[in-house]
Amino acid sequence: MRRAIDGDTIELTDGRLVRYLGIDAPEVRRRAGGTWVLDPEPMGLEATEANRRLVEGRRVRLEYDARSRDRFGRLLAYVYVGDTMANAELLRLGLARPLILPPNAKYEEHFRRLADEAQRQGRGMWGRRVRASEPPRRDGGPAEAGSGPGPQPIPAAAGTSGTGAD
Repeated sequence: MRRAIDGDTIELTDGRLVRYLGIDAPEVRRRAGGTWVLDPEPMGLEATEANRRLVEGRRVRLEYDARSRDRFGRLLAYVYVGDTMANAELLRLGLARPLILPPNAKYEEHFRRLADEAQRQGRGMWGRRVRASEPPRRDGGPAEAGSGPGPQPIPAAAGTSGTGAD
């Protein structure tokens, strides 16, 4: 994985962009005329930094849902580093909201539970600030997520198309 673009998008080493499925993190940039300018929404920089600490420079595994590309050509995926699903961890930290766009709804209930818990606990955008360096929990996704041991690429669970990506 080359770099975190923001709280819900990464760039792989081969230049492909991956938009995280099921979440929406606050933005850090906006279009002004023909250029992008830094204009972070509240918690946008924190979400970007948390995403960076989770995935930047590490080997990631992508799990696809029903639709694997958006209208901009970006890959749409659940992103794993080892046993941690980054999408779920950002929700747990209160640095993203669920954004379920059918037909990609595999983890809808799980994501809503994580966001509800973050809100109840006042984490991230819901109140109490959580340091991006807070260690990720190991239960970033349900057991069915197909997350396996270690940071090496792991074959997809039955019915999914997963790939290891740098």
